[in-house]
Amino acid sequence: VQLQASGGGLVEAGNSLRLSCAASGRSFSRDDVGWFRQAPGKEREFVGAVRGSNSATYYSESVKGRFTISRDKAKNTVYLQMNNLKPEDTAVYYCATGRGIILSEIRRKDNYDYWGQGTLVTVSS
Repeated sequence: VQLQASGGGLVEAGNSLRLSCAASGRSFSRDDVGWFRQAPGKEREFVGAVRGSNSATYYSESVKGRFTISRDKAKNTVYLQMNNLKPEDTAVYYCATGRGIILSEIRRKDNYDYWGQGTLVTVSS
């Protein structure tokens, strides 16, 4: 499966962006899909994920209540809706997919097999 992340850009703090992660090559409707981000000089960190088995979603504490993950199976795409953006949300955002990830491991990037190329989000203050 190939993943294409898009939708990044430059926005002012308080505004919103929606990122897309489109899959090609096969359906990933039953995959676990995670969003991660990496700010300059920092480790790649977990943002959120949607389970393939039941579409349950999970978020990091830093984005909970502001970010929402959804999936459109017909379009083979997963979205990351980001509201009330803050300057500290500035990073390259990546989507990734894996299968059958144990719930307790959903935040670990090593459990994801395929990664998109990343899309840059810059939030100005």
